[in-house]
Amino acid sequence: MSRPGGPARRTAIWVLLLLGGATLAAAVPTWLRTTGATALDPQVDVAVAGTSAAPGVSAAALVLVAAALALGLVGRVGRWIVLAVAAASGVVATVSALSVAIDPEPTARSAVAEATGVTEPTAPVELTAAPWVAAVLGVLTVLVVVWVALGARSWASASTRHERAGATPATAAGTPADGTPEAKGAAGPADAEDVSDHDAWDALSRGEDPTDR
Repeated sequence: MSRPGGPARRTAIWVLLLLGGATLAAAVPTWLRTTGATALDPQVDVAVAGTSAAPGVSAAALVLVAAALALGLVGRVGRWIVLAVAAASGVVATVSALSVAIDPEPTARSAVAEATGVTEPTAPVELTAAPWVAAVLGVLTVLVVVWVALGARSWASASTRHERAGATPATAAGTPADGTPEAKGAAGPADAEDVSDHDAWDALSRGEDPTDR
């Protein structure tokens, strides 16, 4: 069950899992390209993947996947902690991706220095669409978490949703506690067996019912 405007728990889990997977996929391809030079090679092609250019994006994606899985296990209080972690992962992914998309030069110089030993690229830095995609997915993650929070208040608690309702209370002996005739009658035969033959004859001789005790 979900509140108007918010998703059910299962829907929220799947949406967050898809966002986490998409964000991780956006971090894998090449984010920028440039060239450098060495004493032996005047042109060294340098390509930097998103996992190297912005490690925070892939880390945030993995955290988001873990948060989505945990959302199906936690209770009423834990769900808010999980949603806060999911929102934080979206913020981290957005900030990490935008830092490269807006100013790719520092990342390019670092990659060129690692490949050639010279810090200055010999060609303009070419930026792909991947960092912008990752930034958009991070923003979308935060918006989805807000949407999920609208319905999270009415989700059934993970610890109580499988409990049976309307169970009949029982006494320590395992019989109904309301004193019904069925409960009282269950002890009748046992009481009758407790009457000895001698006592029964004495009671009959007095005109009494030996089981009426």
